[in-house]
Amino acid sequence: MPRSWRAAAITVSDSRARVSSPADPSGDLIAARLAELPAEVVARRIVPDSIDEIRGAVAAALEVADLVVLSGGTGLGPRDVTPQALEPLLDYVVPGMAEAMRADGLRSTPLAMLSRQVAGVARGRLVIALPGSPRAVRESLDAVWAALPHALQILAGHTAHP
Repeated sequence: MPRSWRAAAITVSDSRARVSSPADPSGDLIAARLAELPAEVVARRIVPDSIDEIRGAVAAALEVADLVVLSGGTGLGPRDVTPQALEPLLDYVVPGMAEAMRADGLRSTPLAMLSRQVAGVARGRLVIALPGSPRAVRESLDAVWAALPHALQILAGHTAHP
């Protein structure tokens, strides 16, 4: 039962958040790819690597979107706090999606095992946190793409299996 979804794209980046009109290649890639779902990107933001800023952006996105996709802040650095920001907002995690993204990334680089992608459900909405580079965004979305429509349908209350 195909339908159009509402999506939000949030880029987490200290450097991009400091610029008044920043380029956002990862956010652009997410928006373009989600159009193929099909999904309308109804909210798009760039926030710094700050737990409070990330939580605020996600909370606002959950009010208007069925799917919230974040890029950035999933590494091991001290400012990479996206997973910590998301954990309290999630009702439950969807570990298979994060595992699939990391496993797929390992085909390109052994460093993919250091990424802390997160996927979960908050208020009946799917939330996915991807790494920040455009290449990693593309690979991560590819890894979960086949299951994404079905996941959204289940969360919308449609339980028929494909």
